[in-house]
Amino acid sequence: MENSTRTSRIQPDWWSKSIAGIFLGLLLSVGLVGIFAWSGPGGIAAPVKVQFNMWLISPIWLLILSFTYMFKTGLRAFICLSSANIVIYLILFAVRA
Repeated sequence: MENSTRTSRIQPDWWSKSIAGIFLGLLLSVGLVGIFAWSGPGGIAAPVKVQFNMWLISPIWLLILSFTYMFKTGLRAFICLSSANIVIYLILFAVRA
């Protein structure tokens, strides 16, 4: 019983989780904002949308960075965020085409 509780805890891999959240989280937030920029109201050429998109990246990035510490290990954070990036950028390239 005690052994199964110990393995299910969140491990404090601060460095690996932070690196995953900083780099992969930034890429993920840029991809999400890119999808909104291309498919949102007014399309990519909306005049006020450029500034809004620029300021939208930071809160999304910080939200992803904050939730990165909820992964059990740093490796799982890298795998999940990398997978999410692949999916988001495939959607972004499909929206742009």
